[in-house]
Amino acid sequence: MSIPNYQQQIKAVFFDIDETLFSKNTNYLPESTQLAIKKLRENNILVGIATGRARCSFPEKINKLIKLENLNTFITMNGQYVEYQNQLIEKHPISTAKIQNLTHFLEKNNIVYAFVSNNKICVSDITSELKEALDPITTNYHIEKDYFKNNEVFQILAFYSNTQDNLIENAHILDNLKTVRWHPNSVDIFDSEGSKARGIKAIIHHLGLTMENVMAFGDGLNDIEMLNSVGVGVAMGNGHTSLKKVASHITDRIEEDGIYNFLIKSKLIDNK
Repeated sequence: MSIPNYQQQIKAVFFDIDETLFSKNTNYLPESTQLAIKKLRENNILVGIATGRARCSFPEKINKLIKLENLNTFITMNGQYVEYQNQLIEKHPISTAKIQNLTHFLEKNNIVYAFVSNNKICVSDITSELKEALDPITTNYHIEKDYFKNNEVFQILAFYSNTQDNLIENAHILDNLKTVRWHPNSVDIFDSEGSKARGIKAIIHHLGLTMENVMAFGDGLNDIEMLNSVGVGVAMGNGHTSLKKVASHITDRIEEDGIYNFLIKSKLIDNK
């Protein structure tokens, strides 16, 4: 399928982090991706990051890129916290009552969990299942089961395999929360209306643009709403099959310079 010239249409491009901008297992950020972001900025196109991660768990290489290119638009924790030009646009913490109800159920079923705020991650216990899922993201966490009582929590990570999915879904304890699996051992739990798409809409509304003016790149299940709602949704070649089904286009894999190649073909940047 040929790629149209999107130069006139696209005013903002949002990127997922893991396996889109950056490969966490190999600590790899393609040089071509850094160049692509530099060129987008030079062309006065807004560059934003839309991730399931909290700001405190961004990889070092992403933080260096942010500093180098002066990026300041972040949708973190799957749209639960939205910043434009480093100013808070909106946030969606989970209520203390909901957290209490949920964590009581998880503990009763011996499921370890983590509280995620934008500047801190606290866990209920440290187990091999938790470490396998969380350590590639960050090792900067500690045990603090009562963290939610005095601090805003935007997302909960629960560490269980898909064999327990039905247990959670049928327990009726989610209470306007939803789960999105991001690892064989873990799910994100957050506001059922929440998504990266909601975060992008908040920023785009703030700027007086429409979602048709947005391009987004992603690879995972938590990118489905985002790719579905923007004008141009691009799935990475290494992305999840379900995401590829909703994408406007599928580009090359991260290690094959997928982002750079697509931005060249769509005329958002040049190859000089």
